[in-house]
Amino acid sequence: MVRAEAAPPVPKSARNALHAIAIFEALKGFAALAALVGVLDLLHHDVRQLAIELVGRFGLNPDGHYPSLLLHYADLLPDANVHQLVLLGSAYVTLRLVEAYGLWNDKTWGELLAALSGGLYIPFELGHLLHHPTLVAALVCIGNLLLVAYLVYRLWSRRRAGHTSQTLSK
Repeated sequence: MVRAEAAPPVPKSARNALHAIAIFEALKGFAALAALVGVLDLLHHDVRQLAIELVGRFGLNPDGHYPSLLLHYADLLPDANVHQLVLLGSAYVTLRLVEAYGLWNDKTWGELLAALSGGLYIPFELGHLLHHPTLVAALVCIGNLLLVAYLVYRLWSRRRAGHTSQTLSK
């Protein structure tokens, strides 16, 4: 009978880092859920009128960049495919919460999922940073690069430890 060896204990600093990343991913999931519910609620209102009132209440110039974006998307929302919006939003929320669960419980698949999903954003963040260099864009890009690098390092360390334990048990 072959016995599975117990996994080596995870250092407290690594567990804390994984928990912090898991909390961040869960917060992104819950924020996306709140945004989805808010957008669905807006479908029952005159979104353009609400956007105009919002721009006016804050005394913004409607021709400014962000107010004009708000007004543009307010015009698009009533024509949105609600089923597709709910499907995509639900998939995103589910992905973030599953990812958070895997990270919190120190699952290899959670680290892999987080590294892959974080890595998907890097080309877009770099492109945005090159075209619109701001401190916030730089911090987001650097933060995501560090997070993905840490998760890849953890995956590499797991794999290396697995090969070492297999070699020792032969």
